[in-house]
Amino acid sequence: MNEHKVNIHTLRSMKQRGEKITALTAYDFFTTKIMDEVGVHLILVGDSVGMAVLGYANTLPVTMDEMVHHTKSVARAKPQALLVADMPFMSYSTVRAALENAGRLIQAGAEAVKLEGGEAIIEQVRALIAAGIPVLGHIGLLPQSILETGGYKIVGRTLQSAERVLRDAKALEQAGVFGIVIEGTIASVAEQVTKSVNVPTIGIGAGPNCDGQILVSNDMLGLFTWFTPKHVKRYANLAEEMRKAFAQYKREVESGKFPTVEHSFYEPGKN
Repeated sequence: MNEHKVNIHTLRSMKQRGEKITALTAYDFFTTKIMDEVGVHLILVGDSVGMAVLGYANTLPVTMDEMVHHTKSVARAKPQALLVADMPFMSYSTVRAALENAGRLIQAGAEAVKLEGGEAIIEQVRALIAAGIPVLGHIGLLPQSILETGGYKIVGRTLQSAERVLRDAKALEQAGVFGIVIEGTIASVAEQVTKSVNVPTIGIGAGPNCDGQILVSNDMLGLFTWFTPKHVKRYANLAEEMRKAFAQYKREVESGKFPTVEHSFYEPGKN
């Protein structure tokens, strides 16, 4: 194994040294290759593939087969980053289901799995870790629970909500997770969690004081343009660049400008 390969111990050491962790989502081979070239530490095959790639309204319809398919695609890039795969909705409702489905993701090339929830899924987390499968926790706003919560609601606005986030974080740490994603949570609460646990925290819409940050790549690249959450910073506007390229191609084909001799094949001596 390459000495620069990131693993769960790398991330723990980064927290101890006060170094920030960079993480992004990826769903395909080519994006992963480019992402890995710049040295992203953690690549997540997120169930956000449902909205970012598959056209679903939310993450709930994403299946295990779809997650396995995209995990295999990302894994073929052989990234130096730690490769984590999301366990989709209802794939870890029981300990048995969690073990079977996490096993499929590991066999597809993932090096760890991510589950949403804290105290409510501790038995599943413990079973996975006992089976040798590293687990990344996910607390705060839980996209797979939007039917119960009534939508994407920021967590930590009340004392009760903040205390629950802290309890979930502590429970996950004690169960043995190597890190915790904190999503959609008041910044001061996320900071408190980060200071109270020894495992690295990775924020998404949780303020600047987590040990690292993660964004959905399609959001930060400006590919998903129908809605931009408050926590997303767009680092590019690829949707507009694609639109321009497609439109120019259409014009050139219709006008006969493309293809030219340069882009065509002829018998020797007849070009």
